[in-house]
Amino acid sequence: MMLFQKNLVLALAILSSANAFAPAPFAGSATGNTVRFVSTESTATDEEKATETAVSELQPEFEAVRAMLVSKMSSSESVNPALIEPLSYFIKEYVTAMDNANKDGVDISPEDTAKKVGGALEFGLKYGMGEKKYKFGVAHDAMREPFDYYAWGCDFFRPAMNMKQSIFMGEDNLKKAMEQLEAGENVVFLANHQSEADPQVVSIAFEEMGFAQLGADLRYVAGHKVTTDALAIPFSMGRNLLCIHSKKHINADPETKGEKSKQNMMTMSTMLDKLKAGGTALWVAPSGGRDRRDAETKKVPLAKFDQKTVDMFRLMGSKSKKPTHFYPMAMVSYELCPPPDTVEAGVGEQRNVRYVPIGVSVGKEVENAGGKESRHLFTDHAMEAVEEDYQALLKAIEEKAGEQ
Repeated sequence: MMLFQKNLVLALAILSSANAFAPAPFAGSATGNTVRFVSTESTATDEEKATETAVSELQPEFEAVRAMLVSKMSSSESVNPALIEPLSYFIKEYVTAMDNANKDGVDISPEDTAKKVGGALEFGLKYGMGEKKYKFGVAHDAMREPFDYYAWGCDFFRPAMNMKQSIFMGEDNLKKAMEQLEAGENVVFLANHQSEADPQVVSIAFEEMGFAQLGADLRYVAGHKVTTDALAIPFSMGRNLLCIHSKKHINADPETKGEKSKQNMMTMSTMLDKLKAGGTALWVAPSGGRDRRDAETKKVPLAKFDQKTVDMFRLMGSKSKKPTHFYPMAMVSYELCPPPDTVEAGVGEQRNVRYVPIGVSVGKEVENAGGKESRHLFTDHAMEAVEEDYQALLKAIEEKAGEQ
């Protein structure tokens, strides 16, 4: 049992090394409906020009909302002066995305935009910092009453998703997964990971495919950024989570290393208990972090799945004594909230929000291939399935956009 626990600690540390669906700094700006990236090495002048260009193209009503929100936030005594610049950028990015959505016929008004941004800032200031900062346990159940943070989070990002050009595939596979869950068996989705809004992307994709309840019930394995970043916390409050500390985060502070390691053990014990109970659906990114854009090709290759992580989830399924099924999930969500080109350790940085199409594909259940000496075959097959579906999504989205 102790060997199992030690191996599990290692696997989860690798899994969260870049933190599942964690918020992150950005390297870009949006101009109209076209995404234009700004190099992370660009000068301040270049960045200012990009910002001015994006703001100047806003419709007057949306520009008025942006200016009002920035003015109100900047004059608030409750806002740390150091946060004014990144929050102003966040406001600009979101309002620009809503403006672009409005131009494309999406039912989003300047008034609705102001409410959404105002709510995110209010919740971030109330629950993301200070004495009332929300504290997550090893496992967190989505807060749906008296305020529904799950629905709020979905509604916040939904207008930024160009549904006319989005692609969702794998309804039959999701149906099979639902039947297995209803029979008391477990399902684990092995996914690539592209943006901080991936949980909302999954929920909306599942809704579109007729499985809204599964989107709400899904539990995410999440790193510490998701539960410590001021703006991310309110969105995380609406999600079912299993909270872990990455190996890098554990070793960053020797004084808290023991406490964090203990929390990880408690999280793993909770995870195993849920699998033993059966009917548990988990979402995990075995790569340990988000896919990163190649600065030279401008393409977004998938980060490879970590075999030890996949092996450990298979072991946990076996230990649970409940049938546990694994499904590959390909996600196209990078441009919705583009992450930086390189891994950043900090939290609280600026981030992007874009009006773009998204894609989600749930592949066929991964067959139980590979014995003790060739268990890498299972991970390889899962990775190959995600890669194949990812390319299919990209092609389908491009073709759909060309038809409109």
